[in-house]
Amino acid sequence: QVQLVESGGGSVQAGGSLSISCAAPKYTFGRYCMWWFRQAPGNDRAKVASIYTADDSTWYADTVKGRFTSSLDNAKRTLYLQMISLKPEDSAMYYCAATPAPWSNGPNCAVSNDYTYWGQGTQVTVSS
Repeated sequence: QVQLVESGGGSVQAGGSLSISCAAPKYTFGRYCMWWFRQAPGNDRAKVASIYTADDSTWYADTVKGRFTSSLDNAKRTLYLQMISLKPEDSAMYYCAATPAPWSNGPNCAVSNDYTYWGQGTQVTVSS
């Protein structure tokens, strides 16, 4: 069982930056698909980014492309989501997820719906 622990959420003004983390204190990600999702009240959970840990290939939703960057520090066992030029519509609970994927690749991770492990979420609030 892989435990994912998110942190780093908070409040920021529009145009500001924030970085959130997803740590797996007892695990190192070899070949995993990992994702960032967000869910605002009344909305469905939406996938915003994916990363394949074997080669660090990434995918981003159009709504965040160019503003969000997902990266993995495997030595620290932590996935990061760096967010710049934040907008009020980015306000949501952000979740990370992961699935073992020894035979996958970046594009497959982007479209996969097989999410095995989830974090508890961290709140991001962007004020106008």
